[in-house]
Amino acid sequence: MDFDDTQIHRYARHIILPEIGGAGQAALLRSRVLVIGAGGLGSALLLYLAAAGIGTLGIVDDDTVDLSNLQRQVIHDTGTIGTAKVASAAARIRALNPDVTVDTHAVRLTADNADDLVGRYDMVADGSDNFDTRYVVNDACILAGKPLISAAILRFEGQLATFGVGDGPCYRCLYPAAPPGDMVPSCAQAGVFGALAGVMGSLQAIEVIKQGLGLGNGLAGRLLLYDALGHGFRTLTVKRDPDCVLCGTSPTLRAGGNHA
Repeated sequence: MDFDDTQIHRYARHIILPEIGGAGQAALLRSRVLVIGAGGLGSALLLYLAAAGIGTLGIVDDDTVDLSNLQRQVIHDTGTIGTAKVASAAARIRALNPDVTVDTHAVRLTADNADDLVGRYDMVADGSDNFDTRYVVNDACILAGKPLISAAILRFEGQLATFGVGDGPCYRCLYPAAPPGDMVPSCAQAGVFGALAGVMGSLQAIEVIKQGLGLGNGLAGRLLLYDALGHGFRTLTVKRDPDCVLCGTSPTLRAGGNHA
């Protein structure tokens, strides 16, 4: 594609990188990424994807902005309290980069709509805060053959992985079943270090861009763990589970079936 003068100026620091160049930037502008959640992770993720020139960003979130969100959800501000998060995020993205088309989906991702939503995009980045949604988006991505970049945070710790790429695992290989509800508290119950959301959301954006351009070593088959208090990173190897009900040798979950 041909860049206009404004685009050459806007994306100059990408274009001069030999690993990206004009062809890579053009690929970003053609790409379509679906982001699940416009909260803490989604804030940094969406802002950096928009700044990078991802051509189309889809945002799925059925919540409204609350004052308690602003400690970490930096895509929103005091003036957007009470408005839909997808609308608040979309306005901020459009102000940051008018090259980006924003699709807003003010719904909760469920087994009923996941296949349709995921099917419209090249890749999915999940920043949801509950296991039900994580399983639903994982199943829809694996069945549709779409890469899934998944991140999660709680208290002072975060994790990041890429699923559904090559011979790598899916989310169910790592977590075959959700833990009992009383074992894993929510951020509202246990708290979350605000800046941690920015760290993990930024790392998630890096992984989305790398995956889209085929840069470096991705996180397929690896789980990245970050401890903000110790400022330490660890990477664990995660292999595909041959007994996985979704991507194993004898899967029982099928397209159009129950993603529970």
